[in-house]
Amino acid sequence: MKHQLQLIFKSQKFVAGFVIFAAILLLITIYPLLVTKNPLEMVGGLFYKPGTYVSVTDAVDTDSYKINKDVVADKLAKAASLDEQQLMRDWLLKYCPTVKPEEVNAAKEAYDIIELWLKYYDKDVKMEGATKAVKNQYVRLYGKIENVLNSQGYVVSQKNAETGELEEVAVLGTQAFVNVKDIPNQVTFLLGTDNFGRDVLTELVAAIKTSLKIGLIAGTVATAIGLTLGLLAGYVGGLVDNIITFITNMFTVIPSFIILILIASSLGQAGRGAMLVAVVIGFTSWPWTCRSVRAQTISLRNRDHVNLSKLSGHSLPRIILTDILPYVASYVVMAYILQIASGILSEAQLSMIGLGPSTNKVATLGLMMNWAMQFQAPLSSAWWAFIPVVLSIALISFSLNLMNTGLDQVFNPQLRD
Repeated sequence: MKHQLQLIFKSQKFVAGFVIFAAILLLITIYPLLVTKNPLEMVGGLFYKPGTYVSVTDAVDTDSYKINKDVVADKLAKAASLDEQQLMRDWLLKYCPTVKPEEVNAAKEAYDIIELWLKYYDKDVKMEGATKAVKNQYVRLYGKIENVLNSQGYVVSQKNAETGELEEVAVLGTQAFVNVKDIPNQVTFLLGTDNFGRDVLTELVAAIKTSLKIGLIAGTVATAIGLTLGLLAGYVGGLVDNIITFITNMFTVIPSFIILILIASSLGQAGRGAMLVAVVIGFTSWPWTCRSVRAQTISLRNRDHVNLSKLSGHSLPRIILTDILPYVASYVVMAYILQIASGILSEAQLSMIGLGPSTNKVATLGLMMNWAMQFQAPLSSAWWAFIPVVLSIALISFSLNLMNTGLDQVFNPQLRD
């Protein structure tokens, strides 16, 4: 056993996959200890961007400091979108005869092109070929930029409890800054929020944990059924072999995903819990394990050590467990790893078509993808709602397949270096 473990951990592919998978397990173990809030708690709004959010009222009440910084440039760059900056370039190149094209092309930064446009823009300039809507668009854009330039800060007022009138309590100048560490109420969303206003990172960690549980249960069920039936069919043979082979072929001819869809839909929305879906996935994923184990068992049942056990009067269970199973154990371990990955992917596929676990208590990677698609996260440019989920599924599958390939190199004589 020790020698086999040494061989396994000499495989670079196995070690790489093991490290990735161990890191994922470490994440789902440590993160809930540090962040104890409910992963499905709605704390934000629809698709908030990643970042740190501070209380506006707390910021007003916090001591401010005057910092000599040109805040106008940053405000202008943020006020004018990329499309609006392109409109400014178009106006300068098409309708402004006094500016040189080289001067426009030299303006690379947002503030440079805005400054150049404000310098030359005149609403009375004739824009030949432009529609009235386009002209009005430039007028509105100029007004928008002008408001930013004319902004001198804000006056904060508070209603008097006795008179009911607004009273000035503070003036926020353009160069007034607060130290974020002084603001008591802050919320950080490293991966933003989803369509329900839930912290995506916390939800993702919980979803990975649930999906791994589903994969483990589905893999265990599928491997147990496939291994049991494969050993019986391969060793006993005869009528038992014919019956098991017939059932296996029937499951093989009909695509397992179709069977999975039929069973999942028949359970109904209320009955599809996460663990029940895992069992259903495992129940439909055993045929290829059964066929492979059966083939290996047939090649082993007439070996000398098996015949010796028969002559010694050993029972059927003992012969299978002690004389045949150890020789197929390496393949069973590899099949189990692949079944785990297959279970996670099957759950994601089911959830994407609305037949995954129906629950508001736990999240899975498939459910997160389903929610993101239903609420049109890609169209909202809310990449944080689905790309981390896709990467998590890919990373888990990649690590498990690397481990399987490494084991195959160790236990398959034809692939050994």
